[in-house]
Amino acid sequence: METVTPPAMERGDRVAVVAPSSGGAHDAPHVLDRGLSRLREVFGLEPVVYPTARQSDEFLTDSPRARAADLHAAFRDPDISGVFATIGGWEQIRVLRYFDPSVAREHPTRFYGMSDNTNLNLALWNAGVVSYNGAQLMNELGVSGELPEYTERYCRRAFFEESLGRLDASEEWTDDSTGFWADPALREAEPEYETNEGWRWRGGDGAVTGRFWGGCRSILEWQLATDRYLPEPEKLDGAVLGLELAETLPGADEVGGTLVSLGERGLLDRFDAVLVGRIPGRSFLEEPPVEERVAYRRRIRERIVECVGWYDSEMPVVLGLDWGHTNPVAPLPVGGLVTVAPSEESIVFE
Repeated sequence: METVTPPAMERGDRVAVVAPSSGGAHDAPHVLDRGLSRLREVFGLEPVVYPTARQSDEFLTDSPRARAADLHAAFRDPDISGVFATIGGWEQIRVLRYFDPSVAREHPTRFYGMSDNTNLNLALWNAGVVSYNGAQLMNELGVSGELPEYTERYCRRAFFEESLGRLDASEEWTDDSTGFWADPALREAEPEYETNEGWRWRGGDGAVTGRFWGGCRSILEWQLATDRYLPEPEKLDGAVLGLELAETLPGADEVGGTLVSLGERGLLDRFDAVLVGRIPGRSFLEEPPVEERVAYRRRIRERIVECVGWYDSEMPVVLGLDWGHTNPVAPLPVGGLVTVAPSEESIVFE
């Protein structure tokens, strides 16, 4: 099946705002409003808020059909050129039985979402439609303080250009959620940023090019467990695996278990490279000391490299991309072609 990249948006375009996962916007309307304002004021887009977007967790949990219906309506609307998820969650996989990816194939429209929305990214991948893992409205575009220049730069490419192009590392990053979620009084609080130490490269020699597949680790595990929505194994031959961790702070064995599950299903060694997002060391509920966060991230990195090596010791692994549950972010095109060149330490999305 030929892969379709939906056309780029243009300033002034109308874009849909939907809640295919959880009701975070209902709980934190000030964060939703900030994300909507940035779509308008920073990017010149006109958001259209769909019925699910402001609904509660209780309603959305009970209504997977309604979530799928909003997605279908957004993709079918000829006046909508982009679809933005408000926030992630944990049970979006229940929506997939009601979501028809062929609608997106027939009406190619750029989709943006991450975390639980990895389910939709992978469903669209199966239909041969490129979508973006990132640029989620609330936790990436609606982040407290100033919108990071890095996020704005790569979102402009993901919104208005045909390809993301060459990926670079940010100058600084954060996993600090200060002022982000529940307290409107902290809406302008600046997160605590730290210097970006750059990417870490492990293994590999020659450049490889393949279609990007993956997303949030816990969602990949759900996909493996249900075994209903995975692509045929041969479809992953030569692809590039993307893996990023949620702020739930999973242990090294848990992360390794996901990779071992991919390996034992005969999937991991089908990939030609692995790209790993920057690893959060704190969450909304936990604030470990700096030295514990550093040690945690190191343990996770080491376990990922170890487990990949059990199945392909020569596969290049790149760790520390600005992608996933930290900020700033570059939205990565799931299904898009990417070239990973270890000798040049470069990553380029076509």
